[in-house]
Amino acid sequence: MAQTLELYQSLWAMEDRIPGQAEQPKAVHLKRIADAGYTGACLDPNVSEIEDSLKLKPLFEELGLKCMVNAFPHSADSLEPLLEMSAELQATQVNIIAEVMPLTPAEAVPIIDDWLALASDYPFPVLMETHRNSTLNDLFYTLEILKRVPQLRLCADLSHFVVDRELQLPLSAVDAAYFSTVIERSDSFQGRISNNQQIQIAIEFEQHALWVAQYFEWWRQGFNAWSARSGPNDTLRFLVELGPPPYAITDGTQRELSNRWDEALLIHDRIQAIWAAIPD
Repeated sequence: MAQTLELYQSLWAMEDRIPGQAEQPKAVHLKRIADAGYTGACLDPNVSEIEDSLKLKPLFEELGLKCMVNAFPHSADSLEPLLEMSAELQATQVNIIAEVMPLTPAEAVPIIDDWLALASDYPFPVLMETHRNSTLNDLFYTLEILKRVPQLRLCADLSHFVVDRELQLPLSAVDAAYFSTVIERSDSFQGRISNNQQIQIAIEFEQHALWVAQYFEWWRQGFNAWSARSGPNDTLRFLVELGPPPYAITDGTQRELSNRWDEALLIHDRIQAIWAAIPD
């Protein structure tokens, strides 16, 4: 065996959200994901959505899709039912995006320690995602958490920190070091491209070329770092997650400016190329 890459597509990101038009059933979205060659799909439940998420298990099995979970606990003690749900779905990985936001890192550390202790009872990796409006809300707070919780591993959605910092290109040496610290602590990555003002940009527009190049360079850096520190048979998971409006920018008629599905497939293919170029 050898190290492997698994590519997942967000089920939430399959929503169209076109005014006056009904959404397609989740079964249609999951089949489209499977037909496109993804390893699996990612669910984004909070506790109130556990029952509906479990109903999708037969579809995952029928289509041969693996399941990743972005778990949204709304309190410090509501992670466990989401982990139990993930175990029932035979999830390959859980990313915590917790609506639990202590004001100081010192207050957050015991909560995170408890979550990591709980997670150790489950057969899948449990990571914390870098995400606004969650425990790891911003770059500086996260850097402090990483110092205080050395065992914490991340799922890096760097778009949130680019917007949080109003990051400038080219990167300063200081900012590059900050982002490298996050990348070195990340065991999974999410595929969304932002600029320093907009959380999600159309990646084939010429004006966004520098940001697109920066993200693919970060992912190349992350893949190489992960490969160097991981075991010979380990698996890296990458989630393509181009969100629907209002993540996606729309015009005056509430229609998106670009084809989000085509952009997702472009990211999918370029990520495979980055992976193939990692030295043995």
